[in-house]
Amino acid sequence: MQFKDKLVLITGAGSGIGQSTALAFAGAGARILAVDIREDGLAETQRMIQSTDGYCDTYLADVGDEKSMQQLADDVHRQHGPLDVLVNNAGIGAAGRFLDTTSETCERVLRINLKGVMNGCRVFLPEMVRRGKGGHVVNLASMAAYFPAPDMPIYNASKYAVLGFSESLRADMKDHGIGVSAICPGVVHTNIVKTSTIEGPASAWQDKAVEFYRKRNYLPEGVARAILKAVRKNVAVMPVTPEAWVMYYLKRWFPALTRFLAAQKLPFMKQ
Repeated sequence: MQFKDKLVLITGAGSGIGQSTALAFAGAGARILAVDIREDGLAETQRMIQSTDGYCDTYLADVGDEKSMQQLADDVHRQHGPLDVLVNNAGIGAAGRFLDTTSETCERVLRINLKGVMNGCRVFLPEMVRRGKGGHVVNLASMAAYFPAPDMPIYNASKYAVLGFSESLRADMKDHGIGVSAICPGVVHTNIVKTSTIEGPASAWQDKAVEFYRKRNYLPEGVARAILKAVRKNVAVMPVTPEAWVMYYLKRWFPALTRFLAAQKLPFMKQ
């Protein structure tokens, strides 16, 4: 797929991976529809794209709310027509052992990380199918989709589910010429750790984790490049960072070793 004048909608486009992806698609000539729950970040994304003479329209929506997403789809289809590319990027982080995690956190993580992806597909795919000219869906999973860390059971559950949903949806959409890619980044320097809900003893290492991600310094622009590559080549599953690739193959070939490594404490978790 070439992106010149293609219509690309990205959720969570006000910061981090979503913002970088919006800029990357705009740089390739696409028309960007940037969606977020916060207006300030959207305004910055739009300003950055327009400063290079790109096209960017912005919308406020809560991906975890079906009514909000249906209203978004109605507005987008009325103003722009069917999408060429849908990027379900919006998500939140959470950490803490399962018995320390509240039911409210469980529901919120699954509502945004999993149901948000499904809501995006549910409201935008019908028009893409009806148009009959193909298209592509990108769902942001994570290395956590195959790396079962004991301190992230709910986050892992949401990303395991996104990966499984994406692979099934890919088979479902094949006859319509619509590709589906699951993107699986590892340690990427964004605000997700800083803004994560961390409960129980795990909360003691949140600041150290933020510093670890900062020093790791794998920037969201790298994930954005991987997303464009996945769409161009219609890749089913795309690990991004080196550790994500290593764990992806270990999970396939040496699952017991993967479980052993996942149970080890990362440097920032050690006292």
